[in-house]
Amino acid sequence: MVVLNINNKIVRLDVSEDMPLLWVLRDVMGLTGTKYGCGIGECGACTVHLDDKPVRSCSVPAGSIGDKSVITIEGLDRDPIAQKILDGWVEKQPTQCGYCQPGQIMTAIALLHEKEKPSKEEINRALSGHICRCGMYQRIRNAIKVAIGSTEDE
Repeated sequence: MVVLNINNKIVRLDVSEDMPLLWVLRDVMGLTGTKYGCGIGECGACTVHLDDKPVRSCSVPAGSIGDKSVITIEGLDRDPIAQKILDGWVEKQPTQCGYCQPGQIMTAIALLHEKEKPSKEEINRALSGHICRCGMYQRIRNAIKVAIGSTEDE
């Protein structure tokens, strides 16, 4: 039995403590916005917030979370920064296949929670390690710039 705080709801789940958080979210909870990409924490598709920090959920055992808060892409409805990021995504349309986008969005939101107006270098550093198979990196960065009020495209 594992007790987790997922999207501001306490849930008791009959899962193994070593089950990766990604599988708890997708297979047990039905929260499929968090994507499976590589299974080794390298691609970023499975990024969620753990106490407001971006983590790769495929590499986090459910039993290690304790009383920390897990927020998924489905749990962003009360986050004003999330809305700014989503507005940037709508304006700049950085999506082709869209598979990596939930992880990219979660990381961008965490960055803006940490720093209101990150520099280009800080944006690049935050997104490093996220793999976009469609190569939409420039548009993703431009969407983040919209969220911080910058009109400068790359």
